[in-house]
Amino acid sequence: MLDTWADEPAREVFRRGAALLADRYRELGLHQLLPIDRVWVGVRSTQPDAFGGFHHPNQGYRHVQLASVITRYGRLSDPRLASPELVALDLLRSYAHDALHWGSFREYRLHGGQVVRSRYGINWRDSQGRTYSARDKDDAGSTTNLGIIMEGATDREARTIAATVADGLGLADRIAPPDRLAFRDTTGRLEPSDFDHAEPGIATRFHLAMAGYEHGVGARYQRFLTEMGGADAETLHGLIVAAMISGNLSGLTGWLDQHHGRGAFRRIFRSPAYTGPDPGE
Repeated sequence: MLDTWADEPAREVFRRGAALLADRYRELGLHQLLPIDRVWVGVRSTQPDAFGGFHHPNQGYRHVQLASVITRYGRLSDPRLASPELVALDLLRSYAHDALHWGSFREYRLHGGQVVRSRYGINWRDSQGRTYSARDKDDAGSTTNLGIIMEGATDREARTIAATVADGLGLADRIAPPDRLAFRDTTGRLEPSDFDHAEPGIATRFHLAMAGYEHGVGARYQRFLTEMGGADAETLHGLIVAAMISGNLSGLTGWLDQHHGRGAFRRIFRSPAYTGPDPGE
């Protein structure tokens, strides 16, 4: 897809971002990235109201197929790019996001003749399929759900990379008003007031999906880091991502024990319904 673009600045967005994320993920312990030939990009649709991008429905990483399915940002019934540099930035975020999903530790087991994923990153499922931590309440402002924490940590990395590239290339001044909400989302700079009214030019369903994701994942993860990490929130975030990649939770559980008392991981996250092992068992 990138090779079809005549817009050199847009290609530079992805090139610079890919180099940045490779360095960043290497620091965290991930030395190989999701192969590009395992990334499928939807670029058009026969549905007149289809609007692609990170919040397009039913896209994302497929752990069974070891593949990423994403779409280009903008109206998929229109072959013209809404904003080439924003399209590239959105693709960068999606790729960085799914590359971390692909690179996270996972464990599979046979159960009842079926192959099931019993562990992913810092999360487990017991023999009954119940996850280590319980779901958050719908109106929760923070989270203690390990699935949400892993998703939030993954997207925080992806959006930080996108923001660094955008700042380095001065993209903020080149994004047209209808796309500025998506730009703030892609770079992790949304504010609660952004969802008071939909901006003209943003598809309603896409806007609602963006708001739902920010409320259910991004904002909850940020509140969790603030509550649990305080001034060391970035240190806690780095330990979470490193543990997701390696599958070794000793650094994370040790930090939590030091700051929140012995056995903090189990006390904070474990659901009473879960019957499987704890970290280190």
